[in-house]
Amino acid sequence: MDDAERRVWGRLPDGTRTALAGLATADLRTLLLAVARDRAATVRPADLVRRWRADRFTRPATADPRALAAVEARLWELLPAEFAGVGLSPVAPLGTCSAVAPVSQDRIVTTLRATEVVSDPTNALAIEAAVRRREQPGHGAVHLAACHRVLRAKDFGPGLPAHFRLFTLVSSARDTGSGRTEARLLTLHLAYWHTVLAALLPPSMAARVRLTVLDNPVVGQRIADTVRPALGPSGVPLTDEPERRRGRGYYVDAALRLTAGGGADEVELGDGGFTDWTARLTSDAKERCLTSCLSTERLVALTEDRRPAAP
Repeated sequence: MDDAERRVWGRLPDGTRTALAGLATADLRTLLLAVARDRAATVRPADLVRRWRADRFTRPATADPRALAAVEARLWELLPAEFAGVGLSPVAPLGTCSAVAPVSQDRIVTTLRATEVVSDPTNALAIEAAVRRREQPGHGAVHLAACHRVLRAKDFGPGLPAHFRLFTLVSSARDTGSGRTEARLLTLHLAYWHTVLAALLPPSMAARVRLTVLDNPVVGQRIADTVRPALGPSGVPLTDEPERRRGRGYYVDAALRLTAGGGADEVELGDGGFTDWTARLTSDAKERCLTSCLSTERLVALTEDRRPAAP
């Protein structure tokens, strides 16, 4: 426990934590809802205004929703036919992130009803992919896409929002050996992001897709002899990034980043990589899962910054 937890439990009668931990899920939910109802009964209109101004979870996004909708419509338009669109719920089952990824539940906004606010649509889409894969023959594949506003409990620093929109891809298919499945999934995702960045950003913005092989030489070989030739020449370079350290232990086999600009002006637009999520969710170690995403609000900010001023 951290100091805040010790302080709170220290103010409660002995045995409270054990008693709460022993409650059935439905009974605990009833208790917490009663507490929330009692606290909500004391809220005044002035409290709402104060919280609206001060709480980073409730402040509106700064992006122009019309510009955002236009960019996201273009992303859907460019999406390959293999991908099925999914309209995610605002909440996911409790543990959606922490049960399959090395993420603390403290970084997630948990609700009172055994759910959590979606903080990463790739995790939610991985669950949906696992459900669909269970209904398919082994040689099948699932490719899903979603555009969703996420809310994260982690404080990213002054001026950075707690909620933002991500356009997300998740693919899952069974391993066929020699890195062939990984190459097929990578080619599909990378080709899409190449198309998106080339279509929405001018060459002067130096958009790049950066790729890192993570301790899997077979996947590295397939990237060299299969993925790169399949992608062909592009106005958006595919750049090796062997020095990348972030995401190791979270991603396996290979990871990718979508960036624009360079040096101190570089903007990270998206991220992704292979995970073991659908393998764990389907209890099939042969299942391969690739996730990737792009921040549509960051993309809009780049295009808005370069829009000619109104006369």
